[in-house]
Amino acid sequence: MRCSQREVFVKREEPTNPEWGKPPSQRTADEYIRHSFVILDKPRGPSSHEVAAWVKKILGVERAGHAGTLDPKVSGVLPIAVAEGTKVLMALSRSDKVYVAVAKFHGDVDEERLRAVLREFQGEIYQKPPLRSAVKRQLRTRRVFSLELLELEGRYAVIKMHVEAGTYARKIIHDIGEVLGVGANMRELRRVAVTCFTEDEAVTLQDVADAYYIWKKYGDDTYLRSVLLPIEEIARHLPKIWVRDSAVDAVCHGAPLAAPGISKFEVPFSKGDIVAMFTLKGELVGIGRALVDSEEVKKMERGAVVRTDRVVMRRGTYPAMWKKGQRAAKT
Repeated sequence: MRCSQREVFVKREEPTNPEWGKPPSQRTADEYIRHSFVILDKPRGPSSHEVAAWVKKILGVERAGHAGTLDPKVSGVLPIAVAEGTKVLMALSRSDKVYVAVAKFHGDVDEERLRAVLREFQGEIYQKPPLRSAVKRQLRTRRVFSLELLELEGRYAVIKMHVEAGTYARKIIHDIGEVLGVGANMRELRRVAVTCFTEDEAVTLQDVADAYYIWKKYGDDTYLRSVLLPIEEIARHLPKIWVRDSAVDAVCHGAPLAAPGISKFEVPFSKGDIVAMFTLKGELVGIGRALVDSEEVKKMERGAVVRTDRVVMRRGTYPAMWKKGQRAAKT
């Protein structure tokens, strides 16, 4: 699964003052850790909460949080944000997932019939969460983007599923077995992607521990910077808006991003989409919801464009030029 490529629309060419902020690559190792994001390959056994706690302990930070819980028996891609980065975990709140499941059928299954049933389950489906789940058991709809039979041997099948966030893979396997009339249960599950973050770039807990040790012991943060990603990467899959220096601090104070504060932005995006706001140096300021679609933004000279929901940048990183405007308006 890849992130979609978007075009950049330049609303106004704008320089950025080198005295304020810094590109993510120029952060010190301490700053880098506090604004980092880990695509972790969670092992089977511990819970997602335990794994996040271990990352927090290894890196010596006060908090770390994960997106998209994996059950203890499930392995695979678990995005973890560190310290300041936890403020924007909602960037992954609605991300689709890709799993590879091993299903065991309770009777013999014809391959062509199985493939036909898998096609029936693609699209919008109804699901009630299983008995042991963290959410209320009520009927709801979820979208299944694709179900692919990778292998069938005897009564065991390997199935790859690309699904909407909040879809229960175990329930899909159970329901497929019911439709086939033989029953089925899931024997193993691995998450291979969260939106465009795949297992190919995932690292282990040992990688994180080794990278931190090498930096502390030898002062070399090269490995650390390859294992941890800058928090900006958490918005890899989101439409991006680059904010003029003069508007950055207002957004940091929670103000909506207005049209005059925009330098350029990626298209397309729709009203209600989650978008990411960046400085012209490539620093993540925060994320929010688009109040208008991208085509309208092209024509706007004033008015709010994004409702600011989460801010990761510290106030005062850029000068508070918006306060000067307020004082001028009062005089």
